[in-house]
Amino acid sequence: MAGFLRRSKVIKNALVAQSGGPSPVINSSLLGVIEGCNAYPEKIGKLYAAWHGVEGILKEDLIDLSRQSADEIKLLKNTPAAGAIGTCRYKLHKEQMEDFQRIIDVFKVHNIGYFFYIGGNDSNYTEYKRRKQRDKCF
Repeated sequence: MAGFLRRSKVIKNALVAQSGGPSPVINSSLLGVIEGCNAYPEKIGKLYAAWHGVEGILKEDLIDLSRQSADEIKLLKNTPAAGAIGTCRYKLHKEQMEDFQRIIDVFKVHNIGYFFYIGGNDSNYTEYKRRKQRDKCF
């Protein structure tokens, strides 16, 4: 195998956040993210949740969901509203470059390689803007 470099398996962590109004399915979506991440232990290390959405990322207020018991996680299926990890309506604007840089810094510090953002139209647009700014920085 001389001359060939083997790619090392780098396990990255995942981060999930919620935004928008508390809908009936928001915690079920969170449960799906948790179960999905748990299905790939060879790729995903810890799963963090941002307490109150993007505001939790900006404040680096993260919950290590990997430490939650399976019984506690199962309760999400029948838990109404968005109380499990909180939600927000904070909007990212293109002129707020310090917010985008802060998000990138938090991702780097916590080795985040996977990001899941649960919400509606505004949430999708926020993630689109975050991704666009991230791509400019890398």
